[in-house]
Amino acid sequence: MAPTGLYHHLSSYFTNTEVDALPPLSVAFAGALSVAYTILYVLPFYFSPTTRPSPTLSRDAPTVIRARIRFVSVSVALSTIATIYILANRANASNLEILRLLGWYPISIVQVSKSLLLTALLFTGPLFEKAVVEGRWKDWMQGRTLHESLSSWIGWRNYVAGPVTEEILFRSLLVPLHLLTPLSPTRIVLVTPLYFGIAHVHHFYEFVLTHPHTPWAPSIIRSLFQFTYTTIFGWYATFIFVRTGNVIAAILAHTFCNWAGLPRLWGRVEPMVAIGGPTVRGKEDSRSELGKERTGHWSWSLAYYLLLVTGAVAFQQCLWTLTESPTALAKVV
Repeated sequence: MAPTGLYHHLSSYFTNTEVDALPPLSVAFAGALSVAYTILYVLPFYFSPTTRPSPTLSRDAPTVIRARIRFVSVSVALSTIATIYILANRANASNLEILRLLGWYPISIVQVSKSLLLTALLFTGPLFEKAVVEGRWKDWMQGRTLHESLSSWIGWRNYVAGPVTEEILFRSLLVPLHLLTPLSPTRIVLVTPLYFGIAHVHHFYEFVLTHPHTPWAPSIIRSLFQFTYTTIFGWYATFIFVRTGNVIAAILAHTFCNWAGLPRLWGRVEPMVAIGGPTVRGKEDSRSELGKERTGHWSWSLAYYLLLVTGAVAFQQCLWTLTESPTALAKVV
């Protein structure tokens, strides 16, 4: 039996109607491609001495970052070409349909702004800590923070290259492939981020390699924690992508989360006073910054945690309204 038309298959996600014919792709085929894309993204990190970390070469070294950006750019380009070919030939998608499925067109600035606002709500507490407690709001207004963040290779990796390549691969490419399978949109939102989480497990090997004297138990716990929070973020980014049909919204949400870091869930919130020169943090560094000491009043902590809870509640209340879009790829229930 020939595959059903692309429009008919995708429209069933919104009308809740059953499709009699076979979908364009099988779950096994989409899953195999997802595994292949993930391997193609990660393995090149270890093929070359210029990208492979060692006890004497950190993943944060500029030479390693530049080489890795080159490799992943090629990997994502190859995966994109393969996906476009599959959508055109297996799903008989038109050029416009392919752009829609990839989330490349149309791009709504309003929808991007709404998704970014939704993400910021979840970080209301951390934003207060950065802007008010640490007094960074002046730097934000003058654009110094943006300039400093992108003036280093670590910042370029964390806020540009990483979010762009990862969101194109794990959202813009993997999600459309799974939308053409019998899987429901809700299952797609829950399943496809697992590839994103697994893709970060290789950091365990890197950590063991660069920290040979650290016991295995803490290293494993660290990697499990990283897998957990990257998968959770993947759920959120996939939800945004499917609900908005806009890959830029997912990319900027990713950049924002990388910049904000994990929210503080315990501890005292105090302003930091510089006692040395400025430092550049790696993506996985702890929240405590070298060259600074903390001092302050308990009221900062009270305000922070109140705003953290308030922001979380507002995020939950606005999750569906701020991601509602006429360009949604599917209906998530």
